Amino acid sequence: MNKKRNVAVSVAAAVMAGVLVYGIYAVQARQLEGKDMVRIVVPKRFIAAGERLEAADLTYRSIAKSAVQQDMVLELVEADGWEAVVPLGAEEPLLKWKLDRYRLLPDQSQSTFQIPRSYVLSVSNGIRAGDLVVLYMSGEADSSSRLFDKPVKVASVKSAANTEVDDSDQSNLLSLANGDKEQMYASRRDANAMIDYINLNLTEAQWLRLDELCKRGERKLVIAFSPESLNVVDHAGEQP
Repeated sequence: MNKKRNVAVSVAAAVMAGVLVYGIYAVQARQLEGKDMVRIVVPKRFIAAGERLEAADLTYRSIAKSAVQQDMVLELVEADGWEAVVPLGAEEPLLKWKLDRYRLLPDQSQSTFQIPRSYVLSVSNGIRAGDLVVLYMSGEADSSSRLFDKPVKVASVKSAANTEVDDSDQSNLLSLANGDKEQMYASRRDANAMIDYINLNLTEAQWLRLDELCKRGERKLVIAFSPESLNVVDHAGEQP
């Protein structure tokens, strides 16, 4: 009886020792794995091109440290408020080149409209692509009024020769991207041509309203530079 008991105790002790050794191994393996893993930012869902990212659209995913690329986004705050340049798949690593804060293309609710010259009474000479502008309606029969509550983005400003109106030596867009307010201001004083056409990013509802008000020729647009454009410049040097 004692012999059987001793055998049972020995077997139980061996099993417990094996479990303990395995537990220690598992903990150490997990710790080593954690050291070799890096947390990156990924979309929770499919993100269409032109859609603005919010923190609620993003989450973290762990990948091997050896798989991390230099342009991967590592913190949610780095991508919050940026726009997708290309479609983003759910759970795919978020790369910085796929994001932009100052895109000239319309977002998914907008289209780019060239404003007919007959609709325009005046355009501020200092307006450049990427700026925000405020639209006003002016007519002899009616009092002047602001057309939309919020400024709209300028997609491009063209000369009669269909060239982009800008400073030939220092592009306004480059100054915007570099966050250089001084050069951005200087580029507005010197331009390669006069503004002849202007393209705006508008929603369908905005365009239909503008067209309805202007197509009879009784009212015309006054397009004014918005100081909110400078708020964009304050963040222009940032990277996600």
